[in-house]
Amino acid sequence: MAEPCVVVATMFAKPGQEELVEKTLRAAAPAVHAEPGCLRYALHRRIGEPGRFVMIEKWASKEALRAHGQSAALREVGAALGDALTGPAEVLVFDALPAGDPELGAL
Repeated sequence: MAEPCVVVATMFAKPGQEELVEKTLRAAAPAVHAEPGCLRYALHRRIGEPGRFVMIEKWASKEALRAHGQSAALREVGAALGDALTGPAEVLVFDALPAGDPELGAL
């Protein structure tokens, strides 16, 4: 059975591009939510740092995550944000290590 994986993707908007980045990432969410294997795709912004966006994701398997990496939704985000970010997103992939209460100890 495939094991789920968790992703933390951090993006930094260039000054003045924060609204475009947020709007683009919010608009992509419904398409990503519909992708096979998407268990969570949730946008966040760091408090006090309006240009730092973090997407917390959970995928049913690494294969589902790989397919997401090739998806039309992600290509569209990349095209829309090409010059709006300070650089490429930092993408970290984690294996879940559930602990304690099943509802509280894992994403």
